[in-house]
Amino acid sequence: MSWAGWLGEAQVRAIDYGVAFGASCALSLGLTPRLREAAIRFGIVDRPDGRLKLQREPVPYLGGLAIYLSFLLALALTFPFDRQVLGILLAGSIVVTLGLVDDLARLGPWTKLAGQLVGVIVLWKAGVSIQLTFVPAPLALVLTVLWMLAVTNAFNLIDIMDGLSAGTAAVAALTLLVVAEINGNGTAAVLLAALAGSCVGFLRYNAEPARIYMGDAGSLFLGLSLGALAMDNAYTAHNPIAALAPGLILGVPLFDMLFVMYIRRRRGLPVMLGSPDHVALRLRKWRLTTRQTVACSYLATALLGACAVAMMLLPTRGAATVLACVVVAALAVALLLRRIDMSL
Repeated sequence: MSWAGWLGEAQVRAIDYGVAFGASCALSLGLTPRLREAAIRFGIVDRPDGRLKLQREPVPYLGGLAIYLSFLLALALTFPFDRQVLGILLAGSIVVTLGLVDDLARLGPWTKLAGQLVGVIVLWKAGVSIQLTFVPAPLALVLTVLWMLAVTNAFNLIDIMDGLSAGTAAVAALTLLVVAEINGNGTAAVLLAALAGSCVGFLRYNAEPARIYMGDAGSLFLGLSLGALAMDNAYTAHNPIAALAPGLILGVPLFDMLFVMYIRRRRGLPVMLGSPDHVALRLRKWRLTTRQTVACSYLATALLGACAVAMMLLPTRGAATVLACVVVAALAVALLLRRIDMSL
């Protein structure tokens, strides 16, 4: 008799998720200190600049490579690959390579954007794209490109504080895992479990005080992977408004990106220029500690994820109410954050 016969399908799926999570977490715990040592040996470190990089001493990069390798190896050991999975892995490999080059040699913003676009095209060719029956195919392609570039760069922008990007990604991945389980999408759920595990293992060394950073290789990989896996789910079985649920699940980095872009435009600064206008930095200026700020981001991600799941399961009127409440709350938070004086 098969394992499914002994335990039931739900229990077997739970075991699959647990194995993927545990394997990637264990690999991340083992790989991260090894790559930290390699980064120190070869001088691949992030040095303080007194402006945005305020750590006391240089911190090694290559943490993103540990996240990527632990995710990839865990899947290679536990999971069969299909066309869409291979597409996600290939696109992820492209942005990891792009991020590593940027960590070592500093690419220009348009070069990074072009590399990300190549990854998005790979996803599209593998069949990973926005799938909404009420959206024409050409518009779906445009929305897919905009969504993927937005999420990928949002996670890159949010990586400005110890433990922030990796922990937010882990919470978002677990929320998307719940969505995948609701939809019976076991493939996406296993990938999300592995992604969450690799982030949790990395957090052992990235939480304050960080002993290693993920760099662009890690933040770009997390953004692209989560953006792709968010598309590889169904949301609109009960109402069309739930098509916006992925934006809520990944709402913390997306809100930060939009808020920073708004503030920079108001100040007459280039949108792609680094500046201390991020939500996390404003919360810390508001006398929260780094750990408290990061915890607030995790909590916000979990709450937005719960709202997204509620939107999926409610009828249209209920989903519209949830969305309206989230939008009002986001506007209120933005107004409060804008009033924090960052010049002192």
